[in-house]
Amino acid sequence: MHLKLLISRQPDPSTKARMMPHEIGDVTPDMSFLEMLDLLNEELIKRDELPIEFESDCREGICGTCGLVIDGVAHGPRRATATCEVYMRNFKDGDTIVIEPFHARAFPRIKDLVINRSAFDRIIMKGGYISINTGSAPEANNILIPKDTVERSMDSAACIGCGACVAACPNTSAALFTSAKITHLALLPQGHPERSRRVQGMIRQMDIEGFGDCSNHGECEAVCPKAISIGNIAKMRREFIRAIVK
Repeated sequence: MHLKLLISRQPDPSTKARMMPHEIGDVTPDMSFLEMLDLLNEELIKRDELPIEFESDCREGICGTCGLVIDGVAHGPRRATATCEVYMRNFKDGDTIVIEPFHARAFPRIKDLVINRSAFDRIIMKGGYISINTGSAPEANNILIPKDTVERSMDSAACIGCGACVAACPNTSAALFTSAKITHLALLPQGHPERSRRVQGMIRQMDIEGFGDCSNHGECEAVCPKAISIGNIAKMRREFIRAIVK
């Protein structure tokens, strides 16, 4: 396949971003989207041009660092799929593909398609963990937890913190990410002792970072590579009201 690419380039944070055209041939349908970018970078380096900076690590849809906006959709055309899991068979020969980073004030751009997601780390630091020493792993049946509760908790824990929810939200809200982390621990007995402090601290930090408010558009759930449910946001709000009343 031969493709035309419009890629957002920004050499440093102080320089205004520009959409730069690139062309690439010899793209096979079995290539992943990131492999296609690797091929483009090889050609740029051969021409003594600066390669395109983008993030990736596991390339297995687990780490979330590969997040890109492809043709206006966070992570690209397939639902419940990270950018690294998008294959070029989803595009046609001669297509023009627009590639941008996740845009949000709380995600400052470092270079080209690389953004700083440290805001998520600071939200986690305000309570996205259990600080009480519970000792070694207990026998599995010592604490009985209903199966549906365990499954809801594990579904929430599947969040990989990629930031697609923020990029897709018209308000750049981080409510889906934050609520997934809160719900994961709020459903388990081990998370109950710190649940009030956790939800207040994480929501307060989310506001400090400059993320917008959730207005239930549902775009976050639509682009989440792990299909995290928007129902977590309702759970987070209930946890917050409970903490305030208590």
